[in-house]
Amino acid sequence: MQDQENQASPNPDEELASAQPSTPAEPASQGTQSLEEQLSATEAKLAEMHEAFLRAKAEGDNIRRRAQEDVAKAHKFAVESFAEAMVPVKDSLEMALKVEVPTIESLKEGVEMTLKQLNSAFERNRLIEVVPAAGDKLDPNKHQAVAMVPAEQEANTVVAVLQKGYMIADRLLRPAIVTAAQPK
Repeated sequence: MQDQENQASPNPDEELASAQPSTPAEPASQGTQSLEEQLSATEAKLAEMHEAFLRAKAEGDNIRRRAQEDVAKAHKFAVESFAEAMVPVKDSLEMALKVEVPTIESLKEGVEMTLKQLNSAFERNRLIEVVPAAGDKLDPNKHQAVAMVPAEQEANTVVAVLQKGYMIADRLLRPAIVTAAQPK
């Protein structure tokens, strides 16, 4: 029954094709050519974008590699500035040892000058002393209490500094060794 209906009602595409003058090769080849042109244009654009992607990826890899090299160099030469500041201190100590007949005054003067050089090197490299005053609150981030002693001051405060501490910028290098007041 469906076959009869299909035969009875002609296909709309066939009607359209029969109504237009027929040049069979032209319409089919134009559509194919247009699709082929679109395909080749799309393939060219895809190749262009793929090349751009590869270039961007290579650039990203180069940036990452350069950054890693810079970090490695920074680690390698991080102490260069400090080492340059320490060389004059070593020179002063070596010159002091070369003096054949040192006097106590000349030794003391030499040690004071060397200490000034050392302090200057510390300042240039942001190496800061941690020296709490007696009565300062004990700071476990900067101080290490090695003993609790009876004292006439508030509990958990610094009584005496046994050894200075040091910080590099905001980072603790060595805590100050202190005695602290014990609770009453």
